[in-house]
Formats: sequence, C-alpha cells, structure tokens
Amino acid sequence: MNSFIILRILGQFASPMGIFTAGLIAGAVFSLYPVSNALMLPLEDKARAEAAAAPTCCYEAIVVLGGSIGPAVPPLRPDPELFDSSDRVWHAARLFHRGLAPRIIVSGGSYLVESGQAPPTQTEAVAMRQFLVALGVPESAIVMEGKSINTIENMQETRALVGTARVALVTSGFHMPRALRLARKVGLDAEAFPTDWQVLPSTSPWWESLMPSVGALSASGVAIREYLAWAFDYRSVTVKREP
Repeated sequence: MNSFIILRILGQFASPMGIFTAGLIAGAVFSLYPVSNALMLPLEDKARAEAAAAPTCCYEAIVVLGGSIGPAVPPLRPDPELFDSSDRVWHAARLFHRGLAPRIIVSGGSYLVESGQAPPTQTEAVAMRQFLVALGVPESAIVMEGKSINTIENMQETRALVGTARVALVTSGFHMPRALRLARKVGLDAEAFPTDWQVLPSTSPWWESLMPSVGALSASGVAIREYLAWAFDYRSVTVKREP
C-alpha cells in the first residue's frame, strides 16, 4: 500500500502539472538570497584565496575577459553597453594605471561576428578597448583578442599571444576559479585579480532576504552555470602552440 501511494505521488510530479509545480518551487527557492549566496560564496572565497596568493608585480600583461560589456550593434544599439560585470574593465584600467603591467589584452569575440551577421568591429574586444580608452588607458597599450567566444577560447587565444609570460587575469570573482583552471590547463601562467563581487553584507533588514528576488534568482543561475561548466567545459581544452 505504501509503495502504491509513493508511485501515485511520483506519477503526479511526472505529469505536466507536476513538472510545472516543481519548476515554480525551484524558482521560488533559487530566488532567495540565502540560497543564491550559499551557491555563490564558495566560488568567490576561492577567488579571494587565489588573489591573496598572487604576486604584486612583474606581469607581461593584464588580461581582461569578455562577458562584461555589450558591443555596439548599430542601428539598434549604436554604442557599447555596460553590464553588471563591467567592473572587470574598470579594474583592469586601475591595475594598469597602478603600473602592474605595460599592456592590457582584451579577450572577447562575438557570436554575431563569428556567424557573419556582424562586422569585425562589433566584438567585445573592440567595446572593451573603447571603454579602456575612456578610462585613460592609451590605445597603444591595448591588445585586442577578438576571436574567442567562451572561456576555453579566451585562455587558448591569450596563451598564443603571450606564450609562457606571466599575466594578471581579471574577471568576476565567481568566474575566476574556472578561468584559472582552464588557464593552467593550456599552460597560461596566470594569477588572479578578481573583481565584481556578488556576496556582500546586506544593507536591508534580514527579513527582506527571505523575500523572492529577481537579483537572487539571477545570481543562482550564474552560480549553477559555473558549476555545470566546471564539470563539462574541461573536456575539450587543448594547447595552442606558437608558430
């Protein structure tokens, strides 16, 4: 009898209404800040530990990864658009002005460019260069890598540019552990200079964190994507050798 009841319950959840209900429950859970913070914090803590161990000088270049800025797409979007993770580009500019390295490599292509739907001027690398110039970085100190469209390719293309030289890697804290892992796989000597921190002390009453939030849901999705990518995007990494 008990087995029959369990099967009936499972059957209900396997129905379209059950799947819809389960999706609503999952969405409600992941839209709570205590849940999103619990997912995000281990990634950011790892990034902080890597940053604490990074040498403070003597880098060939600062490498800032894409995903932080939307390229111009005229006429719909005539200028680049800054995203939440645009802290990456700002942080790279600060490190450059501090004298950490003599040049900045902006690494990021575009699916539209790769598929022939947009000209080569509409890559993330171009948009990041424009932002860096506006932040006072000389254009002559900026090297564009506009081929890569994911983190694996970021690392491969950067490795092809710098060889075995040491670079300061700039990306979001939650993204840094995976980026470093892939960098080391392809033989890129990269040290962590993370930014764009997500888990911060709340300035609101504690009970507000128990209310569903679009921001928390987005953060949960980002963290889950990182964990999934950690498991699956490691399989196809190869080293791009210099000519």
